[in-house]
Amino acid sequence: MNSPTRIPGRRYLHSPGPTPLPDAVLHAMSVQPMDLADPRVDEAIAACEVGLKRVLQTTAADVFFYTSNGHGVWEALIENLSAAGQAFLVPGTGHFSESWAVQAEALGRRVVRTPWREGWPIDPADIERALREDTGHAIQAVLAVHTDTAGGVTSDLAAIRRAIDATGHPAVLVADVVASLGAAPFAMDALGVDVALGASQKGLMCPPGVGFLAVNAKAFAAAERNPAPRYYWDFVRRKDELSYRKFCGTPPLNLMFGMRAALELIESEGLEAIWARHALMAGVVHAAVEGWREGGMVDFLGKDPASRSVSVTTIATAPGLDVDGLRTLARERFQVAMAGGLGPLAGRAFRIGHLGDNNPTLLLGAVAGVEAAMRAMGVQVGGGTQRAIQFLSTH
Repeated sequence: MNSPTRIPGRRYLHSPGPTPLPDAVLHAMSVQPMDLADPRVDEAIAACEVGLKRVLQTTAADVFFYTSNGHGVWEALIENLSAAGQAFLVPGTGHFSESWAVQAEALGRRVVRTPWREGWPIDPADIERALREDTGHAIQAVLAVHTDTAGGVTSDLAAIRRAIDATGHPAVLVADVVASLGAAPFAMDALGVDVALGASQKGLMCPPGVGFLAVNAKAFAAAERNPAPRYYWDFVRRKDELSYRKFCGTPPLNLMFGMRAALELIESEGLEAIWARHALMAGVVHAAVEGWREGGMVDFLGKDPASRSVSVTTIATAPGLDVDGLRTLARERFQVAMAGGLGPLAGRAFRIGHLGDNNPTLLLGAVAGVEAAMRAMGVQVGGGTQRAIQFLSTH
């Protein structure tokens, strides 16, 4: 049997997760595992706890790791902060807020939703209204997705905190920062976020497989009061000095070694520089879309430029544009891997990720490959690559 022809070079990975891994992370993981009594195990886990708290900008929260993806830590959050029959308020952001709500309902919790307007961030007024109507305080927490990876829209957590405070409601504020942490500004303590929830495979530049919760005293006390039965997900039980108890069993050692290396890279570059780099990379892609939209076949899904994500750009397509065919052509012929639409956006959008171990010149290659694929398919587009070059040359 003939082997497939090897295409030289590296395929560009521009999904919004997983993201490209730095060489230092790959090298850090390429070691033999060790027994759990080896002091290097506790050293690595402690370094990840300290480093992640720096990225989250918290001194008030404890960090709990899980061998899971983001959906796993969603479940951990649900099980720790509520009992069956109790409620969560889930502000509408699109596919991921709805997925979180459906997961909570599958676990026997009641969900209060606020409306989702396609292409727009969370409306804090909707949150305030829903909490004022909850006079019996059945709602245990507000579950807010900071950046919705499907829609490419980032919501204002400070405004959400103000809306909660205006009602005097005791609900805990939970922020899903899976797609924003390590890319967009986020300061857990300053924002008044009680629980931050994330995962390894996006802005943290690690492989999938490690989820985490950062929990402040208010949320931890709520978990201690919660009578719901739980074991593996219980972060109260995981608050321990012993590494195997922190993970409710064997830690994912090599993933933690990789995360330690990634957090060292983040510390070396500095958060302000990282945020500026991601804003610049987003600007490159946004400039390209401004050009492409002139052909009338594609446009931004995000209606408000100020809320368009620095992590991922979601590009809405006109009826008749074969999104799956475009993605396949871009990946197989032009070596640019991007993502499709999710949930209600399936078949109606594609997404270009620009977070993690990326730089603006890599983004130029990505937009050129995507534009080449669209032109090869006969999609009418304006000069997006030229717009992106012009943007980068002047910023």
